[in-house]
Amino acid sequence: MTYDLNPYDLNTRIAVVTGAASGIGSEIALTLARSGARVALLSRRADRVQDLADKIRAEGGQALAVATDVTADLADTVDAVHTAFGRVDLLVNNAGVMLANPFTEGRVDEWRRMIDTNLTGLLNLTRAFTADLMESGRAGAADLINVSSIGAHLTFPNYAVYTATKAAVTHLSANLRTEFGPLGIRVTNVEPGLVATELGDHMDNPEVDAHLAAWREQVPPLNPADIADVVGFVTSRPKQVNLRQVMVMPTLQA
Repeated sequence: MTYDLNPYDLNTRIAVVTGAASGIGSEIALTLARSGARVALLSRRADRVQDLADKIRAEGGQALAVATDVTADLADTVDAVHTAFGRVDLLVNNAGVMLANPFTEGRVDEWRRMIDTNLTGLLNLTRAFTADLMESGRAGAADLINVSSIGAHLTFPNYAVYTATKAAVTHLSANLRTEFGPLGIRVTNVEPGLVATELGDHMDNPEVDAHLAAWREQVPPLNPADIADVVGFVTSRPKQVNLRQVMVMPTLQA
């Protein structure tokens, strides 16, 4: 599936996208930039986001690559974004890790990594740019986009901790809406189903890997661009319109 290179009007927006080195984050950054937004690309993989920033600039867009660990201190990241583009009015919390093993394996290392990235990192980024979003909400449109998962509502053997982190993101988004909505900040929780990304490429259990591969054969996954298109649509609505939760599923999975 391909999309118009400039499908939405985001010409006045300044966006931050985490997990922008690949997959959904990369495609979201491209869609926002092609729609006119100035986009800061955040990832620990500095070379990958720099390549993406170069691609966006080659297409005539504006992008800044910022090597960032979402779980660490973000003062330098915030300063870099402000210096390049000014006040942020669109934050996409996309960075995430999916690791799967039977709970009985007791993989505390994996649990900590997922909790740190999927939940604590999201909290960290949101806190870092809350003041920007509040000021933007008083002046015009302001968006907080949290990328969760359909796993927030379903049960999958071996994915208990991953789906728990995503359930936390979904519930956090609903609660943040009660605080941010009155401040003019729209909060949207995006819950993808099966998507063709690198998300499952770092698991170390052959049986779980084989199950995921078989599932992808049975259910053709979405493309990351499908999720990016949804984010472009959501953030380009009139200020008074908040699409609060969007589930995006492959037709056969749904």
